[in-house]
Amino acid sequence: MTMTPGLRKFALTAHVTSSVGWLGAVAAFLALAVAGLTSQDAQMVRAAYLAMELTAWSIIVPLSLASPLTGLVQSLGTPWGLFRHYWVLVKLLITIPASIVLLLHMQPIGHLARVVAETTLSSGELGGLRIQLVANAGAALLVLLVATALSVYKPRGMTRYGRRKQDEQRTVSRP
Repeated sequence: MTMTPGLRKFALTAHVTSSVGWLGAVAAFLALAVAGLTSQDAQMVRAAYLAMELTAWSIIVPLSLASPLTGLVQSLGTPWGLFRHYWVLVKLLITIPASIVLLLHMQPIGHLARVVAETTLSSGELGGLRIQLVANAGAALLVLLVATALSVYKPRGMTRYGRRKQDEQRTVSRP
């Protein structure tokens, strides 16, 4: 099924917006995680971890679900296809696990936000968890940058399925 040009542009806009928004929100989350880890100001630490939970639930989670969903719509409604090109398949295999990992890491984010909401966090308290949040956000940012680079550079290489479909189309289009 091929989309009309107007619908294709709308779907592409939704996909790019959700994907770039996800990337930007993770970058902001990383900045908050670094501020929460390194700041000596108790109010700054408290604000950072409370803002991280709000950012994660309100922005990152919805965008992490919208990005692969809109990408799936794009791939099924355009000639790129879902299984025709390796770069599309790799992006799918990157973003779906990234969304799942994010959902699994929401519990520690919520735990840290609850702790700072109820008490004052000392500089060494929950240090391992605080470092983990920085590392996870950094890794997520790297994964999303790889997905973005794949979208921009679109490395050559068709899957076997893609080559077969291309050959079938050539055969049908010949008189």
